[in-house]
Amino acid sequence: MPQDSCLVGLIGSGIGPSLSPALHEREADRQGLRYLYRLIDIDPLGAAPDQVGDLVRAARAVGYDGLNITHPCKQLVIEHLDELAPQAEALGAVNTVVFEGGRAVGHNTDVTGFAASFARGLPDAPLDRVVQLGAGGAGAAVAHAVLTLGGGHLTVVDAMPERAAGLAASLNRHFGEGRASAATPDRIEEHLARADGLVHATPTGMAAHPGLPLPARLLRPSLWVAEVVYRPLETELLCTARELGCPTLDGGGMAVFQAADAFRLFTRREPDSTRMLADIAELAGAAAARG
Repeated sequence: MPQDSCLVGLIGSGIGPSLSPALHEREADRQGLRYLYRLIDIDPLGAAPDQVGDLVRAARAVGYDGLNITHPCKQLVIEHLDELAPQAEALGAVNTVVFEGGRAVGHNTDVTGFAASFARGLPDAPLDRVVQLGAGGAGAAVAHAVLTLGGGHLTVVDAMPERAAGLAASLNRHFGEGRASAATPDRIEEHLARADGLVHATPTGMAAHPGLPLPARLLRPSLWVAEVVYRPLETELLCTARELGCPTLDGGGMAVFQAADAFRLFTRREPDSTRMLADIAELAGAAAARG
């Protein structure tokens, strides 16, 4: 049954600039829903990431309906939950917790969020060979999404070789041997040369981490480029790729569709993702203007 009011929050580190509260609350306002989205930033609280279980229990005790979870708590929160949805269990990461019937149930809407954004923004993009830069929390979700969408082979590149190797091994266990492999950054040129597309899933390009995550000379018009960063929507990578004629996908769609899926889980109401896409463009633009 749909909710008439909802209290939710976001647990993570350095989340002050997050657009999630405005994104959720705008859609709730349009639906006439009393909705409060609070930020629970572990940094000003002086809490360690492994104290996420205490925060989840406290939120449940005071009547929260659910929580979003972000870096660095997406994996640490799992042991404090009563149940995992299949997607979260396969990924080994949770970004949404719903309190229902006295139980805390973990979900992952990052996977479905990227998949929906990609299907909408690059519907005809070939997926035979894809290179992904970044194997962190967002990277794991995006990698699962790419292979779920029908990706033939995914090469995972990360500055931490053991992290790339771990993600590739996990993908092969889940999707079948030969679907993924790991590579070090010094070999990205040879892998991109025969790839259909590039997924970027590192913080490079964010306002606090400006720049390109790889040399511009490695891009070419026949290579599609998908971005996970959404603040700003127009990263240097996307601008450079677009100037070269590459088909591109910004990170706003993933942010919206993962939020829409979480909103649905929290409220049992159907969000309007088209309106939310307009919201993210406006909110991200305003944030960029403020610097």
